[in-house]
Amino acid sequence: MGSGLLYGLYRPHTADLTPAIAAVLVLAAAAGCARARSEPPPEVVTFNRHVAPIVYRNCAPCHRPGEAGPFSLLSYADVRKRADQIARVTSSRYMPPWPPEHGYGELAGERRLSDDQIALLQRWAREGAPEGPPAEAPAPPRFPEGWQLGPPDLVVEMRETYTVPAEGPDVFRNFVLPVPVKGARYVRALELRPGDKKVVHHANVLVDGTGSARQRDTSDPGVGFAGMDVELESDRFEPDSHFLFWKPGTAAVTEPPGMAWSLDAGTDLVLNMHLQPTGKPEPIRPVVGLYFTDEPPTRFPMLLQLEHDGAIDIPAGEKHFVVADHYDLPVDVEVLGVYPHAHYVGRDVQGFAALPDGTKKWLIWIRDWDFAWQAVYRFARPVFLPRGSRVEMRIAYDNSADNVRNPNDPPRRVVAGNRSTDEMGHLWIQVLPRQRDDRWVLQETFMRRRLEKYPGDFVAHANLAAALEQRGQQEDAIVEYRQALRARPDSAAVLNNLGAALQASGRLDDAVAQYRAALRAQPGYLNARHNLGGALVLKGAFVEALPHLLDAVRARPDDATARNNLGGALLATGRVEESIRELRRAAELDPRSLNAHYNLGRALSARGRVGEAAAAFEQALRIAPEDPDVLQALSELNAGRLRN
Repeated sequence: MGSGLLYGLYRPHTADLTPAIAAVLVLAAAAGCARARSEPPPEVVTFNRHVAPIVYRNCAPCHRPGEAGPFSLLSYADVRKRADQIARVTSSRYMPPWPPEHGYGELAGERRLSDDQIALLQRWAREGAPEGPPAEAPAPPRFPEGWQLGPPDLVVEMRETYTVPAEGPDVFRNFVLPVPVKGARYVRALELRPGDKKVVHHANVLVDGTGSARQRDTSDPGVGFAGMDVELESDRFEPDSHFLFWKPGTAAVTEPPGMAWSLDAGTDLVLNMHLQPTGKPEPIRPVVGLYFTDEPPTRFPMLLQLEHDGAIDIPAGEKHFVVADHYDLPVDVEVLGVYPHAHYVGRDVQGFAALPDGTKKWLIWIRDWDFAWQAVYRFARPVFLPRGSRVEMRIAYDNSADNVRNPNDPPRRVVAGNRSTDEMGHLWIQVLPRQRDDRWVLQETFMRRRLEKYPGDFVAHANLAAALEQRGQQEDAIVEYRQALRARPDSAAVLNNLGAALQASGRLDDAVAQYRAALRAQPGYLNARHNLGGALVLKGAFVEALPHLLDAVRARPDDATARNNLGGALLATGRVEESIRELRRAAELDPRSLNAHYNLGRALSARGRVGEAAAAFEQALRIAPEDPDVLQALSELNAGRLRN
């Protein structure tokens, strides 16, 4: 989603000091010894007074029944029998797991013991792990049962149970969960309950409004479909992005004010899960809780992915192979969080920004990367980066036998790929631009940076085209869509988008040709079928348009635009009563649709229902008081009334 620095310890040589200074040092040391003899003996370190607060805060969230920790640490007896182990794993900072270096990015929820806390744990274990007076014992922590955020507004569950095999390599599996919502909903929080947490290493949640994941699921014979990374090809480009990530011990997160995300009808959630065999078959059936709000989003974050997987080709035995990437910010942003990602031979992960004034601002530094403990890290406070800052990623890999996490013995060549024994090097950065339209500037320049690394890249050309089209640069967008099709000629999404761009630029015949090509590539592609039907209506080919529009409405009965187009085509072919029915439904689904009310007025007028027609036209004028077509239609209707 670098190399470390070397530190030396400077020691003054007393032989270089003058005798007078040396004498002062000796006297000071002697005085210190005298004071030490006069001090009372140190306080006894006990579980109840000293150790329990440390363990309850930092260890118990995972080490309790039902969580991922292999044993519980909620009582003195639990902790006492593992005192030596706790002292050992905390002194090495293996536990609690917090890979980022302190002071290299101010991260929220830092779970890192101080040197004094580690010393207390070691001393307690060394001195026999005494319990201490019961009166000093703090109450064990209490954790919410069930949903952390309370009962969800909607619970979405897998339709079938998946069984993780007893043996074999790690499993990367994707599960598609259709979300039964009508219209658009705004999600303020998502909570994942993955099932057996000992089996689930981590999970990402993707939002798929295209149906492409559902198709892949259908073509895979098992429950879900395989794959570590999932590419969702869509003809609707939305740059808004959120970290929807779960790992054992992580708390469910509510989005900041104004940053809810949209969930439309027909959308699927895709659980991209990393699963680990335990030695016996493990059934899992994850569920997702969704928490809604009526407040639409007013702030729109997006994700920037620094990476250069194309440069990953690590020879066997190579101890220090470095991959780097950078991106120059064209606008001011606030950085909200980061998600670093590498596999087993990753060793040192750095993310930072070089500011325009030459200073360096750290985002994250993990000196000892461990694939088992990857996570999303959010900042305690947003990190402001001014325009012109360069965000950088630097990842070093150790593919030698000295790397205890190397999955290959003896080491072998490692290249980029989608298996866990391949490698990746990503740093996802969630940024919040100051202005909503700045997202398109970011996306355009970010895709141009990708093309510098990967000339001819399909994803870069397709996303660049979408950003250019959003910025009103239709001709440039058409060029980029055609470049994307050179890399992937049968992409139905890009063929459909090219058709829409051609239609917007007035080339209706060319647009129809692209919509037809999209349907040849993917016959069930509803967006292309709907767009083809609408374009044929504009060409006056109403009879040919009708089957496409009927298919679109059957598949998406709550789509107001589809029903309006169908109603217009029915009206043009003389099927007026059917037209009125479709147009009424379109106006109900979208009361602010000018076209639905205008077309409904025309249909009612054709049936001689003058009063109802006038009401429909008047409603259209409330939406667009100066619309010339509506004004003319209402004028003609009123003139007819006077004549009669």
